[in-house]
Amino acid sequence: MTDLVTWAELGGSLAAVGGAAYARHAYPAAYWSTVGLPLSVARLLASYSSTMDACGLTVEPSRWRALAVRATTRREVRPVPPRRGVIRPTTTGLRMRLRLAPGQEPADVAASAERLRHAWGVHAVHVRDVKPGVVELRLVGFDVLRKVRMPRRFDGGPLRIPVALREDATAFLRDYRAVPHELVLGATLSGKSMYLRNLLTGLAAQPVALVGVDCKRGVELAPFAPRLSALATDPDQAAELLPALVKEMENRYDLIKARQGIAPGTPEELITSDVWGLPEDERPAPIVLFIDEVAELFLVATRKEEERRDEMVTHLIRLAQLGRAAGIYLEVCGQRFGAELGKGATMLRAQLTGRVCHRVNDEASAKMALGDIAPEAVLAACAIAPELPGLAVVGDTSGGWSRIRTPYLSLADAAATCRATADLAPDVPALDPFRPYVPPMPVEASGPVATARPVTE
Repeated sequence: MTDLVTWAELGGSLAAVGGAAYARHAYPAAYWSTVGLPLSVARLLASYSSTMDACGLTVEPSRWRALAVRATTRREVRPVPPRRGVIRPTTTGLRMRLRLAPGQEPADVAASAERLRHAWGVHAVHVRDVKPGVVELRLVGFDVLRKVRMPRRFDGGPLRIPVALREDATAFLRDYRAVPHELVLGATLSGKSMYLRNLLTGLAAQPVALVGVDCKRGVELAPFAPRLSALATDPDQAAELLPALVKEMENRYDLIKARQGIAPGTPEELITSDVWGLPEDERPAPIVLFIDEVAELFLVATRKEEERRDEMVTHLIRLAQLGRAAGIYLEVCGQRFGAELGKGATMLRAQLTGRVCHRVNDEASAKMALGDIAPEAVLAACAIAPELPGLAVVGDTSGGWSRIRTPYLSLADAAATCRATADLAPDVPALDPFRPYVPPMPVEASGPVATARPVTE
């Protein structure tokens, strides 16, 4: 009987270990909430002081503190670690604030993030500067980019769209008012189209005019035609659409100038330098221009096409330089973007503040997107595996960068969202000639209208 109980206990222990290992691989969020979180908290509390000392994040105590310790405990005075705040568990990890000791800076803690990760048994440690002297440690318990689940709460707003999930389990928000223009690069099947779908469906729910230039005969943007205010499917149509956008931009500048030319006694809050300072009833709707495969606008075969290319590139550069104040924003996508495309390519890229680089075919393409921002981001972009579509490195001209991954969104669901929000498309008269044709949806009859009867004499 004793042997039977022993074997039962051993079998139960092995089953528990096996179940935990399976849950850690198949259901990492559930494993973290039940097993990983308590273990990591226990490690953190038990080894906080020693870990900070090993990472070089401790300082000598003040003279008064040293005297108080010697007088009350008569023990050796040890270095002081940063003061730890309350540990706040989350569904993906932990959050904890540290008050830095005198002489420390956030870069010191960020340099030790990898050591802290191993010491506390978590997937990653990210450091964020909260205010002078205070940093926040965001501990991530598992790889949140392996299976993307967008957070339920995020700070959204007009032209602020949650597009992807960052590696620190926060939402990546595409904020057009903060980063007006963006360059999105990626090889075939890298997830570039998925990023575009999430962005389009997010903007479709807002009163924003969406304009598309898809020189691949519209195979990427045509499914979203019910929500688009304008669509060009070849370079000839794009050569007509871009001047119309430039003219619309000039008209909006005239509107802003008219507001600036008001009477001298007008309050300062009514004087503006962009469309967002205009009264809501006078403010024109913002316009977002999506360009899929921008290289098709640059490639030419004859001299006549070269003249058309130069004209289109000039219009694009003008929109990138002056469009922000007029409420016109650019989203430029392609597989490769550099000086080899032709005259004006480098100048246009310099105006695209945001950069998103998916998996690329060569290191040079990653350098085109991120090389002038952060060299470390280039190495991270080159390390993206083909079996992780949607994974990308995002950065901006401030030098910061991080890894993101876009959640899966089928083309049918994205097209259905655009059909459901078609009535939200604002009226922009300048774009009416370029509005895509949308065939009416067929109506399924529930049954025959009348019953057929034979003709009798």
